[in-house]
Amino acid sequence: MSHLLHSVEAWMPGGFLTHLATICGFLLALFLVARLMSERRAPANTLAWLLVIVFIPWLGVPLYLLFGGRKLRRLARDKSALKSMVPAAIAAPLADVCLPVATTVQAAGGFAPVGGNKVRLLLTGEEDFAEMEKHILAAKHEIHITAFILGRDATGRRIVELLARRARDGVKVRLLLDALGCFLSSRGFVDPIRKAGGEVGRFMPVMPFTSRGSANLRNHRKMALFDGTTAIVGGRNLAREYMGPLRFARRWRDFGMLVEGPAAVVLGEVFTADWSFVTGRPASETRYDTGTRGVPKHGSCTMQVVASGPDVPGDPLYEGIVSMIQNAEHSIWIVTPYFIPDEVILRSLIVKARAGCTVTLIVPAHSNHPVTDFARRNFTKELARAGGRLLVYTPSMLHAKAIVIDRRVALVGSPNCDLRSLFVNFEIGVFVYSGAEVAAILAWIADLKRDCRQPVFSPPNLFSRIAEDLCRLLAPLL
Repeated sequence: MSHLLHSVEAWMPGGFLTHLATICGFLLALFLVARLMSERRAPANTLAWLLVIVFIPWLGVPLYLLFGGRKLRRLARDKSALKSMVPAAIAAPLADVCLPVATTVQAAGGFAPVGGNKVRLLLTGEEDFAEMEKHILAAKHEIHITAFILGRDATGRRIVELLARRARDGVKVRLLLDALGCFLSSRGFVDPIRKAGGEVGRFMPVMPFTSRGSANLRNHRKMALFDGTTAIVGGRNLAREYMGPLRFARRWRDFGMLVEGPAAVVLGEVFTADWSFVTGRPASETRYDTGTRGVPKHGSCTMQVVASGPDVPGDPLYEGIVSMIQNAEHSIWIVTPYFIPDEVILRSLIVKARAGCTVTLIVPAHSNHPVTDFARRNFTKELARAGGRLLVYTPSMLHAKAIVIDRRVALVGSPNCDLRSLFVNFEIGVFVYSGAEVAAILAWIADLKRDCRQPVFSPPNLFSRIAEDLCRLLAPLL
């Protein structure tokens, strides 16, 4: 009788709701595990999410719903037509590229290489800001800028002032800001642009949460486009730490490029698609019309633009990097603020180092995210034990991103060499195939190397060992 009463009580409203919640939670967790296994992720990332979802479902399920998604499948389908909008006439001859890398990137979802570009390296924050200001003031038709961070400082205020002035002049000004990275500057701070007739888009707002995907998917792309044929790309954000009209003692070391020619047209297509996603407007309203002039050629540099992230079905940036490493014959140079590679990239670098290839990694002595410094230690130690060379940049924070192999091909842009850039963020990169430009990037790295030293790996104490192991465990979720 007692057993019967307990059974009845269990199916009374309170007990019923408890059982129903348990069953629904189990089914939701099962669904999320199935979805997680269907996504092409780094194995460590998959394992980390599985552990959280299975063993702490009350925490893991809501966290995954907010932060765990990696691909926006509908957006990826909608933007798959992006490549077809780039005129075939600007495609570069296959003889002008590193064929294994170029074909890998294109097959994974990247654009075809394009020739006829003129490139100028922007080696300081003062240079970058001067070019930004010059082209904003010179633009005749439109200015399109994507930024992850817009600082509420003198640099940010000057950019807002310039864009507002040009909007009043009748130039089409569109500023696309990541809603999280520009959390404090994407609203009232940019109202002067709006009031002058320009437009400001907020990429995937998180408060209130209204995005059409995971709050974890951030737009880390950094590019400025002027009249459809000139672009600035690289790692710099629009803030005093990165750029400004005057020298700043605590400015970070970074890297950028001014690009004129067909590659700027391709970069414009990426902005067009991003703006259409944020505003819901047809891409035709934003796309720059070259009219009867066609796509101008300004130089002889061959480049390949790769937009990577949740809006691309594959992982062209990641596969391009793997292809670069695996096709290196003599040397590999990697400059990155954060080094948290997946197993494939790490093993590929180790194999190359053991095979006699010169593998050099340059990172900041101390980055702006201490947890990533702890997380990188195991990876850098493994690489050093295999014969790779680790250099740490000491004067300031190193925020530059570049990979160069064999004087044949270089990759520059917004992506860091970490799991977030490789698999989660919206990123923009440019593969450079022309010898003169690759040599110029190597010369910049050689100058960077003068301010670097080789670290001393001292035996870790108990605290350091625990911190390193914990950070490596959490690295896939960083």
